[in-house]
Amino acid sequence: MPKHAIPGYARLNRTHKLSAAGVAAAGAAALVFALVPGSADAGQNDRAAGQNVKPVAFSTVDNAAKTQRETLGKQADASAQQAEKDAAEAKKKAEDEAKAKQEADAKAKAEQERKDKEAASRSADRAAAPAPEPAKTYSNDLDGWIRESLDIMHKHGIPGSYDGLYRNIMRESTGNPQAVNGYDSNAQQGTPSKGLLQVIDPTFQAYHVEGTSWDIFDPVANIVAACNYAAATYGSMDNVNSAY
Repeated sequence: MPKHAIPGYARLNRTHKLSAAGVAAAGAAALVFALVPGSADAGQNDRAAGQNVKPVAFSTVDNAAKTQRETLGKQADASAQQAEKDAAEAKKKAEDEAKAKQEADAKAKAEQERKDKEAASRSADRAAAPAPEPAKTYSNDLDGWIRESLDIMHKHGIPGSYDGLYRNIMRESTGNPQAVNGYDSNAQQGTPSKGLLQVIDPTFQAYHVEGTSWDIFDPVANIVAACNYAAATYGSMDNVNSAY
């Protein structure tokens, strides 16, 4: 500090001026010892406290901040990587689900097309197939009985013709399905001839044709059984021209 800057310095005598200068110098020296580490007083105080005072480590603070920044950076990078991984997994899962749905839809469509095709094929087959013939009906008279008997005989491979049946029926019973011969040899033996073609019970039962009545007086059952017997014995009812 310049001398003239001290108030009243100019009015002091030489002795006072020297004293003031000494005080200033001493104060400056004391300040230096107080601020400079390792001074005598500081060393004595440090030793009295049992420890050494060391300079402030500014590099340690910088390293800690740097380490913290690096740690935060690593955490941010890890979070970003995890987010990317999660996003990739979510995307793959969505793609897999979409693919599975497409495959399921395609499978369901193919199955429906198959069913539609089969249904169309069945419809076409039904349309192409001839309509079933209506059930055939027969009149309840001699003509109807003969015609029905011939159809049954045809199914079972029994020969005979309308004329051959009609001729023998008229000779045997005159067309009466309830006719019974009570005077011939069969009647005398207890087995009279019965029905349109005058068949005895043992013959009727032995040559009965499946699907017809077991009643010997049933006109169709009587004709078919008699023709079955005639085919086995004479080759056909057409070959019979008298009592048989």
